[in-house]
Order: sequence, then C-alpha cells, then structure tokens
Amino acid sequence: MTVFTPGPHYLPGGLPIPTAEPDGLSARYWQGLREGRLLVQHCAHCGTWQFGPEWLCHRCQRFDPDWREVEPLGHIYSWERVWHPAHPALRQHGPYLAVLVELPQAGGVRMVGNLLGDAMQEVEIGAPVAGVFEHHREARPSYSLLHWRVACHA
Repeated sequence: MTVFTPGPHYLPGGLPIPTAEPDGLSARYWQGLREGRLLVQHCAHCGTWQFGPEWLCHRCQRFDPDWREVEPLGHIYSWERVWHPAHPALRQHGPYLAVLVELPQAGGVRMVGNLLGDAMQEVEIGAPVAGVFEHHREARPSYSLLHWRVACHA
C-alpha cells in the first residue's frame, strides 16, 4: 500500500484544471478561492444559503443569488477513505480522505473536499475543520483549491 505524502501541493500534477463553466455560473466561487476567500451563495430576498452555485434560489426561486464570504470553518458531516483513484493521475496517491463539510456560518450548507494529513487517521463525524487554500499560480490558467484540516476543539 502506498500512502500519499504531500509535497508543495496536496494533489499531483496531471489532473484537469478546475475552471468555471462556460456560462460563468461558478466564476465568483473560483475567483474567491484564488483570493484566499470562501464565497457561498446567499439569497438577499429570503436569506437562504446554498452550494453548489445555481442561477436561482432553491427556496424562493428568485434569480441571481448574491455571493457572501464566510470563514472556512465547519464540521465533518460525512467522510470516505478513497482507495480507488478517481483519475489516472491519482493512481499512486491513495488512499486519500474525502470529507463532506457542513458550514454553520452559511446556513449549514455542505461541500466536499480533501482532508489533509495521514490518510489512515481516525476521522470523527462532527470534528471541527478549517479550510486550507492551495494556490496553483504557476498553472495556466491559475487556480486555487480548498482542502480541510482537522482543527482543535474550541
């Protein structure tokens, strides 16, 4: 078994570069990550938070929800230790941990990400996590990712 030890970047080269859709729906999210900020959609009309990005509010169906910055702090809602690579570039980089993180400051929306650290670590549902931005400024186009690290209990 090969355990992935991160270098300057958690993920290896050769993966597709994440970019906004051609219609620009998620462009604000990706721009926020490049700036070291986590942006989540929020409906100014009814107050609903949502992720992933949509053109309309899931609750009141108003168009163009706003984007608000939230601290990248949450709790592990669910997790999985991934043994089979989802892409050929990950073939020698397993296992790894994928987590579903709930963001209390954003109405409890949830987002998926990688959990940094030992891939064989014990993972506790409800454990607090903090976001870690991984910037790829050398890539063309440049991009940033949001990973998670277990945080100390408050």
